[in-house]
Amino acid sequence: MNIDFYIDIDTVIHRLDGRIKILLFLFSFLALVLFEDPLFILPIALLILLQNTLAHAWVNIWRIRFLLLILTISSVIMWNVFASGETHLFWFVDLESLQYSLARTMLILLMIISGMNLLSTTRNEELVLGMIKLGLPYRVGFAISTSLRMVPTISSSIYTISQAQRSRGLDLESGSILERIRKYIPLLIPVFISTIRGTNVFGMALESKGFGARDDRTFYLNMEMARRDFITLAFSISVVVFCLYINFLDYGNIAGLTKF
Repeated sequence: MNIDFYIDIDTVIHRLDGRIKILLFLFSFLALVLFEDPLFILPIALLILLQNTLAHAWVNIWRIRFLLLILTISSVIMWNVFASGETHLFWFVDLESLQYSLARTMLILLMIISGMNLLSTTRNEELVLGMIKLGLPYRVGFAISTSLRMVPTISSSIYTISQAQRSRGLDLESGSILERIRKYIPLLIPVFISTIRGTNVFGMALESKGFGARDDRTFYLNMEMARRDFITLAFSISVVVFCLYINFLDYGNIAGLTKF
């Protein structure tokens, strides 16, 4: 079972510096939150989807398709409940609230896709070193690196334990959704125990190797900005500045929208 999101191929997005890919993710979030109208979010969405296409990361989007579907349905309903407008359409849905719900749903989905682009094209070591080079303290970067490594480890433990229980005759597929969830709850106990044991061993290994004894550190991975990185950075900054200027002129808002 492949539980790692990183796609080991050579694309123009993969060749970008890790710091640039992190900044692309942050700039995408900044540009998306500026607008309420989905029409103003659409150009940003096209840029994010273009990045996803160039990175060949659609395979990872397909892996989380059910999560994206659930988020889409729940988000559209929720934002229509907590917003209203002047043009009534049907039931509790107004034109302005519908526009706003579509914009917020696009924001959620595009941020997930943008994050998936980052994870699909950036190795864990490159991602953490990029954060450190951007000014993040090493201890924080190491904690993030450890947490990223723990996620596939825990997922692998869940998969292994569930397969072992299936071989012993446990039926995890039949019944309603609630019944299936209830069957998985006992499986979490051995997962938690193995995770705690692994964390304890990991902590002792860090202490034995003198983690944190020195502030100055060297890194095996060497990151250098190339011409393509500066071009990408200049383009992304230009897009963000343009979005800020548009927002400053009060474009991208929905007239008549009331948020609760």
